[in-house]
Amino acid sequence: MNYNASGINSTMLPENYCPKVIVTKIGLDGHDRGSRVVASKLRDSGMEVVYTPPWQSVMDVVRLAADEDADVIGISSLATDHLLIPDLLEALKGANLEHIGVVIGGIIPADDEAQLLRDGVARVFHPGSSLTEISKFVHELARQARIQSLQQWKAVKSEKI
Repeated sequence: MNYNASGINSTMLPENYCPKVIVTKIGLDGHDRGSRVVASKLRDSGMEVVYTPPWQSVMDVVRLAADEDADVIGISSLATDHLLIPDLLEALKGANLEHIGVVIGGIIPADDEAQLLRDGVARVFHPGSSLTEISKFVHELARQARIQSLQQWKAVKSEKI
């Protein structure tokens, strides 16, 4: 899903809209220090953050995203867990949740990163990425995802995206 801001009316949501973000780890990687730091920054930036323990399955994350009405899912990967992201994107689509933005942080090889971006991941953040940059990007992605969700469910007047 392309989250290009062109054509999206940012006035459709109040300026103080509180995005809902899931920060999680799928697969078997248990290294969670970085995801905890990012989750704290997102929370400090005014977002509602649902932080999961490591070792989540793809379907657990999809169910949680539906239950929590999430705008963005942030995945942390320091091993090869990012290889499960295409399954996550497909499961979100199957659950009619493809409007949810997906970002990844961690150690992602360049070839895998390129493919993940083609598959629909909004952004990949590497070690050393600025927490402020992450927060700003996730906040805007969440707003765009919420607008798309509202348009999908005809809760607001549909505009060309």
